[in-house]
Amino acid sequence: MAPRGTHLKLVTGTFRRHRAPKNEPKPELAIPPVPPELSDDAKLEWGRVSLDLHRLGLMTHIDRAALAAYCDSYGLWIRTRRLLAKIGEDGADGLLTKTVQGNVIQNPLIGIANKAKRDMMAYAEQFGMTPSSRARLSAPPPPDGRDPTEKYFSAGPRD
Repeated sequence: MAPRGTHLKLVTGTFRRHRAPKNEPKPELAIPPVPPELSDDAKLEWGRVSLDLHRLGLMTHIDRAALAAYCDSYGLWIRTRRLLAKIGEDGADGLLTKTVQGNVIQNPLIGIANKAKRDMMAYAEQFGMTPSSRARLSAPPPPDGRDPTEKYFSAGPRD
């Protein structure tokens, strides 16, 4: 297992002061902008999860690439699932295809979908987005009781 940062150790209850790294960077919580190169499905997923991750104290500007990789894997998985469903509308289930020699093989889209799904789940675990990874977290409420994302939705000027 990869080493966990101090923030994750604090919320999981495994932090030990004598083992704390010296001068560990502590980036400010923020929701980074959506990378424009993401597919529409990936952008929708970004919007779905980024606010929740920020509310949990798990989203900073430097997490942009990791979240983009998760969302990109999600988008690819959804796209291949749609293609398989479309192939299945032609009377077959889309799981099998024929080679040029006439042999029946597993549709290559299944391998693409499965790889994207594995990648997506690996990234999701890094952000505490699976039941088992979330069970290891315990985040206290903000000390001032304010929702840290309210500045993204207020009608007035941003802080």
